[in-house]
Amino acid sequence: MGAQRLDKIIASTGRWSRREVKGLIRQGRVLVDGLPPRSPEEKADPEQAEITVDGEALAYRRYTWVMLNKPAGYLSATEDGRGATVLDLLPQELQRRGLFPVGRLDKDTEGLLLLTNEGGLAHDLLSPRHHVDKVYRARTAGRLTEVDCRAFAEGMTLEDGTVCQSAGLEILSAGEESEALVTLREGKFHQVKRMLAQRGKPVVYLERLRMGNLTLDGALERGQFRFLTEEELEALRNF
Repeated sequence: MGAQRLDKIIASTGRWSRREVKGLIRQGRVLVDGLPPRSPEEKADPEQAEITVDGEALAYRRYTWVMLNKPAGYLSATEDGRGATVLDLLPQELQRRGLFPVGRLDKDTEGLLLLTNEGGLAHDLLSPRHHVDKVYRARTAGRLTEVDCRAFAEGMTLEDGTVCQSAGLEILSAGEESEALVTLREGKFHQVKRMLAQRGKPVVYLERLRMGNLTLDGALERGQFRFLTEEELEALRNF
């Protein structure tokens, strides 16, 4: 990891701003290996040094990964003048960590959304060359049939010329409203909605259940979040 400025290390937890950290250090509330630092600019290795604030060990994370059960009505963005974003669902200390959504869910789409400040891995998860599966539960107006399943499997070209690769469509129930699992290996704009609309079965509800080998935690209510476990992070890094 290497040494970093102390004020940067402490501020990276999201609990304090850089200015607040400087105040903590001046007040003698910060110790590094049991000794008060001389200045906020003093350097330490956050993975080797014992850093405490008010006697509490600093919970340092080089990168933060959060699983959010996104509710409808929130934009998958870090800021947007049109309305609330998914970051508004997080406490202030997390909002300060520079998190951003890994990919996007439409405003009215719910379910699994990852947020992180680790740009490299996030980019890899979204890169078309890695073909990370994304699984959605879709409810449509109109009866889905095996003909629709074959059309998805063969891939399709949308009315605007967009070419969609082979995708999975597994019918769970069929009727005036149908329900199905859709599996994509790419992430074109509004792809699930556009593919189903082209089959004459517009989406009335959409939820993402899985991304790669990571499944939405069933214990998370809409709008709730949790940190990824070390096992989940290891699985993501080895997808």
